[in-house]
Amino acid sequence: MSNGGTVVIGAGPAGLASAAELRRRGVPVVVLDQADAIGSSWRGRYDRLRLNTSRWFAKLPGGRYARGTGTFPSRDEMVAYLESYAERYQLDVRLRTRVERIDRGADGWTVRTSGGDVAAAHVIVAGGYDHTPFIPDWPGRGRFEGPLLHAAQYRNPDPFRDADVLVVGPGCSGMEIAYDLAEGGARKVRLAVRTPPNMLVRSPMGPGIALTLLRMRPDRADRIVNFARSKEIGDLSEYGLPVPEEGVFTRLRRLGVAPAIIDKHVIQAIKDRRIEIVAGVESLDETGVQLSDGTRIEPEAVVAATGYRCGLEPMVGHLDVLDPDGVPRVVDGVEVAPGLRFIGYMPIPAQLRHSGRMARRAAKAIAGDVRARTGAASGGQIAAVGAS
Repeated sequence: MSNGGTVVIGAGPAGLASAAELRRRGVPVVVLDQADAIGSSWRGRYDRLRLNTSRWFAKLPGGRYARGTGTFPSRDEMVAYLESYAERYQLDVRLRTRVERIDRGADGWTVRTSGGDVAAAHVIVAGGYDHTPFIPDWPGRGRFEGPLLHAAQYRNPDPFRDADVLVVGPGCSGMEIAYDLAEGGARKVRLAVRTPPNMLVRSPMGPGIALTLLRMRPDRADRIVNFARSKEIGDLSEYGLPVPEEGVFTRLRRLGVAPAIIDKHVIQAIKDRRIEIVAGVESLDETGVQLSDGTRIEPEAVVAATGYRCGLEPMVGHLDVLDPDGVPRVVDGVEVAPGLRFIGYMPIPAQLRHSGRMARRAAKAIAGDVRARTGAASGGQIAAVGAS
């Protein structure tokens, strides 16, 4: 590829949206992904997964969901949507290509891949905020004799029928997996909670409301959400889930931690004590788990819904573009270094739609730069011919 082109890393929603917007503006672009298929992170999630965002707030630029898609698209509907999107825009997606490192070149960037080096004037990194599964290094973790898996490895409750299962982490995935286990025949389901989560009930218009609240002062937005929670969810203190002192938007802005978006049947399962809330995990041994309140339990399996890391250090850690947590310092489609951008790294409501907007912003800027470069090159050629 010539230096006039652009490399997009990641064939998920943010990467495909970026490539489509660039292609629409006539910018040569290639998408690189180490997986065997488009949207690989979606393909690997648990069977009952649905988007927390309704399809009206989860569209990529110029992409509609197929007729009959649910209000909250399922895992398989999302995969089909991404495949159709790439086909519609005839994107050049090169799979089974692992990006190992990005280096500054003499006139742009050199993307070093498992298939060789690729030069480009612009690079968009869109590997995804939830890229690398993370399990805390609990003392004794390696000694635990039962199954211990990350939520990314969980598919359905079938392997856990009649089992005592501990799910760690009260985010969206943790709560939904706990409910899936309770519904699917697990004998006992516990949910380990260290920090009580902010919770919102899944709603078709919820993302739109949340985006409006994001424009307010966090303390004011928190008061509105807490009032809504009191009406929709109620006080769950007696079940181990008190309302956090720090509200949804204050925590989101301070730590980048999104609320747990759940369905009402999950709340009911907690009230019915089909999902038992317990304290956070301190350590493990061969047959049990020590909790932060001094309790010891003996689950037969542990599912760690303990989040993800961006996993960008091997690729760009040497470029001083990441914060101490490994998150890009600039995440809104604007250059963090000349010609280098990150898209899809903001954990906010309606993230897919937001990524599409950032893709459009980035593509517009890149197209302008390409035109300027082309014009400068053409002007130089004409001057040289006239002087000969």
